[in-house]
Amino acid sequence: MSGAAPLRAQPAYLPPFRQSNAQRAAFVLLAAYALYAAAQFDLTWARFIIGLSNGARFLGRMFPPSFANWEPLLKGMLESLEIAVLASVVGIALSLPLGLLSARNLMPAWVTWPARSLVALCRALHPVIVAILFVKAVGFGALAGILALVVASVGFIGKLFAEAIEEISLKQVEAVRASGASFANVITYGVLPQVFSRFVGFGTYQFDSNLRNSTMVGIVGAGGIGATLFSAFQRFDYDFVCAILLTIIAVIVIGETLTNVLKKVFRA
Repeated sequence: MSGAAPLRAQPAYLPPFRQSNAQRAAFVLLAAYALYAAAQFDLTWARFIIGLSNGARFLGRMFPPSFANWEPLLKGMLESLEIAVLASVVGIALSLPLGLLSARNLMPAWVTWPARSLVALCRALHPVIVAILFVKAVGFGALAGILALVVASVGFIGKLFAEAIEEISLKQVEAVRASGASFANVITYGVLPQVFSRFVGFGTYQFDSNLRNSTMVGIVGAGGIGATLFSAFQRFDYDFVCAILLTIIAVIVIGETLTNVLKKVFRA
């Protein structure tokens, strides 16, 4: 057709990651700051080589591992498992209503802001720091570890629950509302069926995380295998340290396998 506009020739190659000048400048500034930060910490190649030599001697003292003193190892590991289970159950139970209150597509702003602020506050500090605070408040032992991991669970799971609820389709929610259902039934039949499988995934991941963190909070006196590990380090009992670390790794692997099985069961 004579009046048709001529077709523009398409370039033969388009770069996959096109960057603006502002993005390039940001990358340059980030690289410059990284070099500046490295210079402030005396990061030298000679120091790295010395560290490798010291690490090799340390590993040599750890092997072969010794399981002769198995009673405190078993007791500490069982306590860590109990801490992780209790913290996960309580944390998830508290996170579900907080996640609902934080969802901006279900609640008004005057409800979501306080709920989101509480979730952000729980997420602001590392579990070890929170464990130190609870050790000062309730004393040494498993209670401090449970409370610390409950706070960590609420901070992490509460945020994920809220984000999952905000991504649901509101058509199913409106359909349940149109039937005259109460708010509880709207949540039960309109919201939870859309996010239940994701909730299971979040919960199993948090249990796995709490199982790992329960070994850390014990180092500051909050119960679990961490206290046994710290005591072994203080005695320079490095072959027992290796036995503890191998046990922790084995339990984490077993826990992850079980959580994967639970995911498949609930998604079936």
